[in-house]
Amino acid sequence: MLTAEDKKLITQVWDKVQGCQEDVGAETLTRMFVTYPQTKTYFPHFDLSPGSDQVRGHGKKVVAALGTAVKSLDNLSQALSELSNLHAYNLRVDPVNFKAWTGLGSGGHSNDAEHCFALQLLAQCLQVVLATHLTKDYTPEVHAAFDKFLSAVAAVLAEKYR
Repeated sequence: MLTAEDKKLITQVWDKVQGCQEDVGAETLTRMFVTYPQTKTYFPHFDLSPGSDQVRGHGKKVVAALGTAVKSLDNLSQALSELSNLHAYNLRVDPVNFKAWTGLGSGGHSNDAEHCFALQLLAQCLQVVLATHLTKDYTPEVHAAFDKFLSAVAAVLAEKYR
């Protein structure tokens, strides 16, 4: 559960992301594809080269969705309902991808490389990109708040599978 202080930190940091959403999103996806090449399988129809229009466009969508969540920290389920439906019913993303991020099932971690799933890795890469851009403003307290926030987002995305 996000505390009032967590929400304050998340909102303050997210305000600093405004204006560079596309860059943050593209850097996050590029970092994920380079660091965790197995995640490329989730995007077979994309040109995954760094800076491609598809990577930049999808990165912008990811960051925009997180922005929607930041604006609705007290009601993530409603704010992300459409995105949850999209992943569950249209894209048919395997729910285990969300469970790995939220710590549900498998004890939250596994030694098997195939259980390193895209959303967990995307969250890790976003944390690195935010820390790189925000330097001293990305304090340990901000990191902890974003970790809780990204886990809450993943839990909402997994709701349609229950």
